[in-house]
Amino acid sequence: MTLTDAITQAGVTAVKQNIHGTMEFLQKYPPFNQMDVAQLAYLVENCQLRFYAEGDTIIKPADGPVEHFYIVKQGRVHGERPHSARRGTETTFEITTGECFPLAALLGERATRTEHLAAEDSFCLLLNKPAFVRLFSLSAPFRDFALRGVSSLLDQVNQQVQMRAVETLGSQYSLDTRLGQLAVRQPISCSPDLSTREAVRLMHEQHVGSIVIVDKQTRAQGIFTLRDLRKVVADGSDLDQPISQLMTQSPFHLPPEASAFDAAMAMTERHIAHVCVVQDDTLVGVISERDLFSLQRVDLVHLARSIRHAGRIETLIAIRSDVQRLVDSMLAHGASSTQITQLITLLNDHTVCRIIELTLEDLGDPGIAFTWLCFGSEGRSEQTLHTDQDNGILFEAADAVEAAAIRGKLLPLAQEINQRLAQCGFSLCKGGIMAGNPELCLSRHEWSRRFSQFIHESSPDSLLASTIYFDLRAVWGDSQGCEQLRSELLQQIADNSLFQRRMAENALRQKPPVGMLRNFVVARKGADKDTLDLKVQGLTPFVDAARLLSLAHGVSACNTLERLRELIRLEVIEQQDGAAYEEAYHFIQQTRMQQHQQQARTQQPYSNRIDPAHLNVLDQRILRESFRQAQRLQSSLALRYQL
Repeated sequence: MTLTDAITQAGVTAVKQNIHGTMEFLQKYPPFNQMDVAQLAYLVENCQLRFYAEGDTIIKPADGPVEHFYIVKQGRVHGERPHSARRGTETTFEITTGECFPLAALLGERATRTEHLAAEDSFCLLLNKPAFVRLFSLSAPFRDFALRGVSSLLDQVNQQVQMRAVETLGSQYSLDTRLGQLAVRQPISCSPDLSTREAVRLMHEQHVGSIVIVDKQTRAQGIFTLRDLRKVVADGSDLDQPISQLMTQSPFHLPPEASAFDAAMAMTERHIAHVCVVQDDTLVGVISERDLFSLQRVDLVHLARSIRHAGRIETLIAIRSDVQRLVDSMLAHGASSTQITQLITLLNDHTVCRIIELTLEDLGDPGIAFTWLCFGSEGRSEQTLHTDQDNGILFEAADAVEAAAIRGKLLPLAQEINQRLAQCGFSLCKGGIMAGNPELCLSRHEWSRRFSQFIHESSPDSLLASTIYFDLRAVWGDSQGCEQLRSELLQQIADNSLFQRRMAENALRQKPPVGMLRNFVVARKGADKDTLDLKVQGLTPFVDAARLLSLAHGVSACNTLERLRELIRLEVIEQQDGAAYEEAYHFIQQTRMQQHQQQARTQQPYSNRIDPAHLNVLDQRILRESFRQAQRLQSSLALRYQL
């Protein structure tokens, strides 16, 4: 071999080693870790490595349409934009090793709207636009990521969570299954004039537990179930009378696009065992709790019914242990953290109602109508396995004297209910926000005055403690008084810009734990060393911002995601921003729930603190991006209220 050949061969070997090393690097990060090897090799072969010193501009708006796809191989890149309220610029995001940019500009064939600067000495892989376009057409994982960004990464996380749960539970179904897919059998129906006896015979022949009564246009008029039949027989009703006389009128229905989870929640909330599937006013199917049971190893509807019919507090205590297994099952069936928090809240509501009823039976009904209120996460329907009590009582009274007399009768009852809730796993509130506290057992007029004081007289510190009350919801009793309070609250806040500004200041107190010089900002010493708080630092910025903007714009919803969606509809928040906030909130909540699950399994005390170093690379990346979305939301509040 000649010297020239040897040099050439050494060069070829070096190139191959470089390509191999770059491929190994990329395979650590999504979406490259899901790409076909040949497609990944094509990407690497068409890349060039470029160095940027700290402070160098990589791309800027003035450069015109973007011509390259950038992947950070080493270092950090900041996105800088002019600050709309102050002079200078602000950093809107940070991109680190394994991340890429600027997808939106590249796909839109336009200039970037953000200047990208090297935050430290950095190396980037540059893929030219023609190669990017070809890779976009060849690789489905790459195309999905380019189009959907963080959403596609969240899908990967959800799939991993589901796979881990499925390995434990051995399930292959999803509660996201559309009702149109489940209701494959032609629904059994009859006309309103058919005799009840004939309708029952038809149910028996078809081996179904219900029959839907329809008119000539196949519109559902009513439903008759085996539960109804047992009641009819017990009452001695005539089975020869038309089924229309004994049916349940206007049965609850959902569209085919609704999910199995929607049906399960409806059954649990409405105490029903069947849901009609209706499209364009026409009956197309019926879903029973038996159908849903095939999707669940723990029967949600049966569990809710067991709670409602529990005869003793000890029974409720035992049933509560099933909730943990239900959460495991829900994860295995593909339920999101939002679905699970709604489900937990719903079962908690049933438990609260049953405890109130049992306490009234044991202590005697005082003969006073009252409403049991909940606040905070329960009021927002966002409870997890780790929860404490935030509740109160509302009643009607003509004046202060009558209110004091009623309070004296209700307080012993409320205090016993608080203690029984604690026995069932709802920790007593350390701050005393419980119905057994005389300050939270109030007439509607007293509650109204209290809210007015919050709005017109509160200091920043007292406001910090009072915001929990703005997420109020009626759990037991007449909800009319609660709705009147909410209506008054919205009207007063909408007209009070000073209070809104104070709420905005409060919403900016908890800073998301992600900094400029490192990935995460964690505690540096003490028992919490190297950890951050997913609830206080991660979820609270979204909760506080959504609450403020909703109250300021007359949105009556309490749930954080419902508030965000309504704010998008009202164009208070841009749709793209709202979608990003929702995804970020969902992921932080999911990470928190997974931690609680693991703590429950290992019999450790519940904690919202997590060491991000214990997460895998994908989870770290999305968690960091989720915290950045919280930063963006807080920045928008600061600009809106000039803080």
